Amino acid sequence: MAPERFHVTIDGRDLELSNLDKVMYPAAGFTKGEVIDYYTRVAPALLPHLAGRAVTRIRYPNGVEGAHFFEKNKPGGTPEWVRLETLPVPGSTKSRETIDFVVVDDLPTLVWLANLAALELHTPQWRVGADPDLLVVDLDPGAPAGLRECSAVAVLMRDRLAEDGVAAYPKTSGKKGMQLCCPISGTQDAETVSAYAKRVAEELAAMVPASITAKMAKAIRPGKVFIDWSQNAAAKTTVTPYSLRAQEFPTVSTPLTWDEVEAIGTGSAEPHHYRADEVLDRIEKHGDLLADLMTPGPVLPARH
Repeated sequence: MAPERFHVTIDGRDLELSNLDKVMYPAAGFTKGEVIDYYTRVAPALLPHLAGRAVTRIRYPNGVEGAHFFEKNKPGGTPEWVRLETLPVPGSTKSRETIDFVVVDDLPTLVWLANLAALELHTPQWRVGADPDLLVVDLDPGAPAGLRECSAVAVLMRDRLAEDGVAAYPKTSGKKGMQLCCPISGTQDAETVSAYAKRVAEELAAMVPASITAKMAKAIRPGKVFIDWSQNAAAKTTVTPYSLRAQEFPTVSTPLTWDEVEAIGTGSAEPHHYRADEVLDRIEKHGDLLADLMTPGPVLPARH
């Protein structure tokens, strides 16, 4: 039977939506229609974090229990109104290799990607044609460490960054760990930003070697939180705030308050991975807790 298709017009753009009843998250009975509804409703908070950034999508055509694939290049059938930017292949040594990246600057493009079952959206720390305006610290726990241990490390990292005048804003990854997002000047290249992040990560690992590591080797990570400074390399992307994650349930990379992080880290609150409906409620209550990321931050200090 042919899939049921619906023609809609969003902000003057014509789209065709299909298979809205297809279940994307079987454990929750969460359908593609609900994915599209979530991304439509979260768009006012999400779109500023996507704007101007080349987006990598992770698509799950048959839901989170089916096969998936990463997609950087524009897909076949891309509407002519979707913004594309032709950029070098990330990490490629062949300067002639390029990709037509999608840039999500508006609601129609976001809905179009949601209809393609692009459940996860990942973006770099730079906007097209510019140096990084974000420093991202990825806190990745090695079991049995989890979100509680990440929260304790996040507070240490926040305080260390503050010594250099760098403000950090926390969010869950939507999976097992969390990230700190820090607005920076946008005047230093990715190598400079990455070197600074590595330096600070190694400082903290030296301070608390029993629970923090700045080394990528998986053999030394059980029970520790890995501070992944390498997320600041030009070729890397990080899950975008408010993106869904392809977990058993429709969890979301969710901005947190520092009061929440401190409570989790000290054990006075339980770690929690927020789902789509909870995140929409949080936005209604708090607004976008990461709105300050849109304001340029400081120049990072040189080695001292």
